[in-house]
Parts: sequence; structure tokens; C-alpha cells
Amino acid sequence: MSVRSDVCDCDVIHEETVTAVKTKMLSDDTFNILTEFLKAVGDGTRIRILWALDVSEMCVCDLAVLLGMTKSAISHQLRTLKQANLVKFRKDGKIAYYSLADDHVKIVLEQSLSHVTE
Repeated sequence: MSVRSDVCDCDVIHEETVTAVKTKMLSDDTFNILTEFLKAVGDGTRIRILWALDVSEMCVCDLAVLLGMTKSAISHQLRTLKQANLVKFRKDGKIAYYSLADDHVKIVLEQSLSHVTE
């Protein structure tokens, strides 16, 4: 039987560490909100939409052409992003223009890219 080097080989509990970290843990509700946020950005199409909206405000038709998808598919993804408070829209006549909800979304995108390209 081989011994794994990436797991503890004993049953020692570091009480001070556990106690210190426990005080910093988030509530279950906050973890659930964070999980939903990460699920929303954890899709290739939605990341592409967010990236495009980081460059410019766009309407559904423009996003559909840019990403080679149907308006219906883009609308579905935008609905998910809107529910996660990642995008917002404004109406100009019959056209709905989408943009990032706030600078936090831009920062998350840029920091994520920085992390994966290191």
C-alpha cells in the first residue's frame, strides 16, 4: 500500500487554527450566495458575454452575432447573469442594452484572467 504525501498521516487537531478559522467563516446564506455567483460565472458562454460587456455595452442582437449564437440563447444567458446581479440593462426604445452591473464584476474578470495566465 502506498502512502499519499498530500494528506495528513496522523489525527492531530490544531485547535488554535480551527478556532481562529471558524471565527472567519461566513454564514451558510452567504456561502450559498457566493456559490450561486460562482455558478453564474462558471459557464463559458456567460464568461464570453461578460468579457464582451466589459469592453462595451451591447444589445442582445449584437451579442448573438459576436458569439455566433441565437438571440434566444443569449437572452437565456443574460437572464442568468441578471439574476446573479452581474449585468444590468437599459431600454432605448425597443432595444435593451446590457452592461456589467458594476466595477466589481470587471475586477473579478480581470483578477481571474490574471490568475489563470500566471
